[in-house]
Amino acid sequence: MGWWQVNADTLAGSRFVLSPLAETFASLKVLHAGVAAHPGEHAWLRAHLPAYRRRLAADPVTALLIRSGLGREWIADFLTPTPYGDGETFEDEVARVREASPDDARAHLAVALRGPLPNLLADRDDLPERAAALLTSVWEESVRPYWDRRRRILEADVVARTAQLSQGGWAAALDALRPGTRWLGDNRLQINLHEYPPREISGARLLFVPVTPKAGWVSWEEPHRYAVIYPCAGVLADVRAEAVPESLGALLGTARAGVLVLLDSPMSTSQLVAVTGQGLGSVGRHLKVLLDARLVQRRRAGRSVLYSRTAAGEVLVTAQRD
Repeated sequence: MGWWQVNADTLAGSRFVLSPLAETFASLKVLHAGVAAHPGEHAWLRAHLPAYRRRLAADPVTALLIRSGLGREWIADFLTPTPYGDGETFEDEVARVREASPDDARAHLAVALRGPLPNLLADRDDLPERAAALLTSVWEESVRPYWDRRRRILEADVVARTAQLSQGGWAAALDALRPGTRWLGDNRLQINLHEYPPREISGARLLFVPVTPKAGWVSWEEPHRYAVIYPCAGVLADVRAEAVPESLGALLGTARAGVLVLLDSPMSTSQLVAVTGQGLGSVGRHLKVLLDARLVQRRRAGRSVLYSRTAAGEVLVTAQRD
């Protein structure tokens, strides 16, 4: 198994951040595989896969580049630069793909392939530019139109992970991060199941980056920055705009009823803001009314306050769903 050795300072300084490029690369992986993980993704794939395949069919060099870069055990590093967080835009991030040296790109592809490059790629110096152009196309056509909603889902995941961390420590926050990732204790973070040598990353900045597709990988810029990219929690990724029963909306108001419907499992105010897209003040007012009506209850969990439906709220929602 592969694992990283960290220290208390690295853990204390670690952060959950969002990355438009990571979301785009995860989406590219779904397009390339052509297989959806859930019904919502199936609809997205049906809408965007034909154009993706047409683009690659018209550009065999880029098609071979992507096939080569998506190795069975390793992704070509230049395709997935380590996110910085701090409000980086997609354009900021993809510029680092474009600026990769051709020699590095070829070397990274050889690692992903576990062997020599195909002749079509071996002497080309435009591989970083081609990769950046394809990623930009996927972002513009297949990710950015959905980015506002995806960002809310990712923000909700970050809130949930942060709550897990405050309640149960690193083991609780990281054990279910993605397959093969778990906290081993003794300052060791297992990152995958591959037999790679351990890495000493104490003192580096450690970032955790959620994406909505079922994808994950690791990246680094030695020795200062390391990142674990992971699929966001299914319970949050699957929070679609569940239709609020019309009768419940008429009784409580559509927005307030939507908050009540979402509380199938406990959620914080911040999570509800992220998932619903409503403002903090609006969500707070809805929760106060629902609390006063004894349809929801609240309890403290570490530093978070979690809201859930009471028995009366459960009966009301269940009756309207039936």
